[in-house]
Amino acid sequence: MRVKYFTDTDTAYIEFSDNEISETREISPNIYIELDNNGNVVAMTIEHAKENANLSEFSFQEVTPKTA
Repeated sequence: MRVKYFTDTDTAYIEFSDNEISETREISPNIYIELDNNGNVVAMTIEHAKENANLSEFSFQEVTPKTA
């Protein structure tokens, strides 16, 4: 996964795979998902990201299950 943030437009672009995009769907105003031919999510675009996704604070945490 790759996250790109464009400061000039306050847009976040999150890439989940390198698959070819075949369709873009608007989820809500300013939020779009891009799908491949099989309907899998390839990427997500969030416009006005600081307002719509609280992008002023971004962190990544990988959580692994505890073993018994």
